[in-house]
Amino acid sequence: MFRERIRNKDLLQRIVSADEAALLIKDGMTVGMSGFTRAGEAKAVPLALAKRAKDEPLKITLMTGASLGNNLDKALVEAHVLARRLPFQSDPVLRDAINAGEVMFIDQHLSETVELLRGRQISPVDIAVIEATAITEEGGIIPTTSVGNSASFAILAEKVIVEINMLQPQELEGLHDIYIPTRRPSREAIPVMAPDSRIGVPFIPVHPDKIAAVVVTQSNDSSSTIQPPDTETQAIAGHLTEFLMHEVKLGRLSQSLLPLQAGIGTIANAVLHGFIDTPFHDLTMYSEVLQDSTFDLIDAGKLTFASGSSMTLSADKYRRIIPDIGAYKSRLILRPQEISNHPEVIRRLGIIGINTALEFDIYGNVNSTHVGGTHMMNGIGGSGDFARNAYMSIFVTKSTAKNGAISRVVPMVSHVDHTEHDVDVLVTEIGLADLRGLAPRERATTIIANCVHPAYREALSDYHKRALARGGQTPHLIEEALKWHSSLREMGRMLA
Repeated sequence: MFRERIRNKDLLQRIVSADEAALLIKDGMTVGMSGFTRAGEAKAVPLALAKRAKDEPLKITLMTGASLGNNLDKALVEAHVLARRLPFQSDPVLRDAINAGEVMFIDQHLSETVELLRGRQISPVDIAVIEATAITEEGGIIPTTSVGNSASFAILAEKVIVEINMLQPQELEGLHDIYIPTRRPSREAIPVMAPDSRIGVPFIPVHPDKIAAVVVTQSNDSSSTIQPPDTETQAIAGHLTEFLMHEVKLGRLSQSLLPLQAGIGTIANAVLHGFIDTPFHDLTMYSEVLQDSTFDLIDAGKLTFASGSSMTLSADKYRRIIPDIGAYKSRLILRPQEISNHPEVIRRLGIIGINTALEFDIYGNVNSTHVGGTHMMNGIGGSGDFARNAYMSIFVTKSTAKNGAISRVVPMVSHVDHTEHDVDVLVTEIGLADLRGLAPRERATTIIANCVHPAYREALSDYHKRALARGGQTPHLIEEALKWHSSLREMGRMLA
């Protein structure tokens, strides 16, 4: 019964339908919604808002933790609700609207959004819409499968709408660790000293008077679209495993490595899954998204603890893990994303960061966001938070795409998200390039020799040789540097 989950009995008087709650959201408002990589998003009020907008012109700025599930961004775009969206998304319909200039998208490092809000550098949140599994006697909001930016949205907003999702198990209570940094300029250090450090409270502290409406829902999270490991992703995992084993042999790492972080997606998930068949043990994770591989590693006895900001699982894994979450709870924490992605903590713990590149160039610059240099894919997400501050920053990708028409390694990236200064190791199914301690010319030679598909290696070697003849710290043929991208646009392939 939903009454058991709403422990502050005064709030029972504020139970309304999703349509009624959506009326609290007015044209021109800035709305903060829960949701991080298709997990824990408010599910009913956004759809009610989209329905209302079909009859009443309505535009909002929408902030979330990261991407939403259940086609919510799609519904909001098709109803012309979104004027502005931040800090991350992954919906194809929204992506088209962004690239057409119909929705203004602000691509942000995931650790920064609430810092900008807290410092009043961007428009304040008028109303927050947060999915919860329960509300405490004092009005504390217990999140579901993600925290993301929900805590700060609820704390900073003038009003809060809470969606109580009856399909999310009450055993989720106790999983979360809500800690909000103190204000600048006298901010205290964030006392996370290990992935399993608990430093906050297990709910979002909100005064019950601030909760304007409660909506009872019954909807599951969307499942992730992660594909099982294939030959190429297994090869990437193999190269990385061999490299890390060599680091252990040299005494730079122990068999437990250092806390692992992995970005969202098939390749990163497959790479983590590959740790099952390695001699590494007693592994820990300090990441933003806990994917299928997290639970595979726990079940295999390899991973002792995982800290993140959300759980984003495939359909099969979701059906197995969520009802049995109590069995895993002692090994998990979900934190606000400004803590899971905080530079201070990442640097302190010595994270091994593994993120995915759309493309990288011969000097180690990485493009994570823009196809052809112009069209947004999803956003930078948390990769920059980890790449800049990790003990070891690793980027992985397959060497080619579109049946070989595209090389993921190019003379010059068409858009830079992570400069060469933040990239330590690059891995494709072809091999691994360790760039630590190398100058740009040495980086180029190493990347071409180890990461490039044979179909493109001669062309890249020729480009680099001719660029060297011109000189420079980072030699380039400026008139040719993006020729591969223009060729792809004109002919559908990078090389004629």
